[in-house]
Amino acid sequence: MRKLYAIGIGAGDPEHLTVQAVDRLNRVDVFFVLDKGEEKADLVRLRQEILDRFVTRPYRTVLVPDPPRDRTPDDYRAAVADWHAARAALYEQAILTSLDASQTGAFLVWGDPSLYDSTIALIEAVLARGNVEFEYEVIPGISSISALTARHRTTMNQIGRAVQLTTGRRLAAGWPSDVDDVFVLLDAHTTFDRFTSQDLTIYWGAYVGTPDEILISGPLTPALATQIRETRAKARERHGWIMDTYLLRRPTP
Repeated sequence: MRKLYAIGIGAGDPEHLTVQAVDRLNRVDVFFVLDKGEEKADLVRLRQEILDRFVTRPYRTVLVPDPPRDRTPDDYRAAVADWHAARAALYEQAILTSLDASQTGAFLVWGDPSLYDSTIALIEAVLARGNVEFEYEVIPGISSISALTARHRTTMNQIGRAVQLTTGRRLAAGWPSDVDDVFVLLDAHTTFDRFTSQDLTIYWGAYVGTPDEILISGPLTPALATQIRETRAKARERHGWIMDTYLLRRPTP
């Protein structure tokens, strides 16, 4: 039977790979790589660098084109569901046409496959369609938030206090109750701007673990918020894409 791996490859530094990840890479016949177009060609290149560095057996790489997505939908959840369905159909086709029944394939997942990533859900969606049989295994990786806190030399939580992971879209509705540390992912609109008067500290990072890494931290004043916002905009313009996240911390006694 076909075998698939969802392999966490860390936040960008090839040295983020675990021994387990390297072992699984060297069992793979076909790597499926999501192609998001020329604008994000760096993401394909970084995956290839990992394969060049760690894989010692013959393999093939199959690029799977990322379907278009409505970035300003009236119904966000419905738009994401449609996008995931289109991705699942492409994944299914790639597996059927590129992976023989006795072969092993893999998806290389940024960070950790279990954290704010759709690969596991997409693999399950392909299985649910019932057109191709396979078994699969998930290999954890160093997450973006683990890399962020390590690079800022801080912790994810304060002693005895809760942590929340959320998106910019949800944070815009207000600070979560009974939480002092909030990790924000998928925030294209710098929602931290709304919290500059709340005595918070911010730990922000972009392209963490790559040669283009940018780190900014400190008390979240209007001036620092402006600095991060402008730095982010310039970096996105320069690269054509950006992967960033941040921790907002409310100090506790």
